[in-house]
Amino acid sequence: MADTIPPENEEDLQAQIEEVEALSSIYGDEWCVIDEASRIFCIKISNDMDERKLTACLQIILPPDYPSAAPPIYQINAAWLRGPERTELANSLEDLYVEHAGESILYLWVERIREFLVEKSQSLETVNQPENVNMTAEEADDDDDVPDFRMLKLNTENAHLFMQDSDDEELPPIKHGNAITDRRSTFQPHLAPVLAPRQVKTVLEKLYENKKIASATHNIYAYRIYCEDKNSFLQDCEDDGETAAGGRLLHLLQILDVRNVMVVVSRWYGGILLGPDRFKHINNCARNILVDEGYIPCTDEANKPGPKSKKPKSKKTK
Repeated sequence: MADTIPPENEEDLQAQIEEVEALSSIYGDEWCVIDEASRIFCIKISNDMDERKLTACLQIILPPDYPSAAPPIYQINAAWLRGPERTELANSLEDLYVEHAGESILYLWVERIREFLVEKSQSLETVNQPENVNMTAEEADDDDDVPDFRMLKLNTENAHLFMQDSDDEELPPIKHGNAITDRRSTFQPHLAPVLAPRQVKTVLEKLYENKKIASATHNIYAYRIYCEDKNSFLQDCEDDGETAAGGRLLHLLQILDVRNVMVVVSRWYGGILLGPDRFKHINNCARNILVDEGYIPCTDEANKPGPKSKKPKSKKTK
């Protein structure tokens, strides 16, 4: 029958149910069900230290063929985790998956992240670190501002593309836009044309080679890639600790109907809370560089804030 669950997926579903029950029992309130039907979960992980306390949020989607044939789709949110450290942790999780392919992996992933937090905090012994360094001052001021976990549902079938080696992937040209400064916080956009998720990873790695960008408090990004054969989009986003900013940025790209492009907005926090204005600056930065690089049509451009496109636009003849 068409509606019958394939036997292999039925076994995977049962394994997922048992794993989720075990994790809920082990971690209690730290384990959170975001959308049970879509198999979306998250867990708050900390190093359990009073001093130099570090926390991270692991967001997870369980594909239908996990654990037998596919890894969990995951995203790690922690403002202090960026650049080489994020890559190092991601590589260690992927190594664990390869080592235990076909098995339930989430417990091992959670404990590996916890070990990473402990190692990180120990390396900070000579550095004064504020508690809860993964929480921005803005987030502390906006307790009801929760992540847009709906964005985690996007393109789960294509997430495995990020696991592939990008060493040989051609680096797209990266453009840097004009910065916006407000109350000592600075926002700067970066843009690159992308045709595959592996190029997204390549662009991010290149940006993080810049010490100034790597030192930003947040590097928020979103991308949309149009797949002509499927007449659909590959799209995703990353908050990098600025809760819900990635989802808002992706929503902007959707509204503007831009394609085959990724936008990164770096924010350097200046010590003064901006509240909702920070989201306005992030989106304005993104819109401005999209205009500058000609991604927004001229018919749409006249009504948009920010600088106009530097590229000449052809006029339609009547």
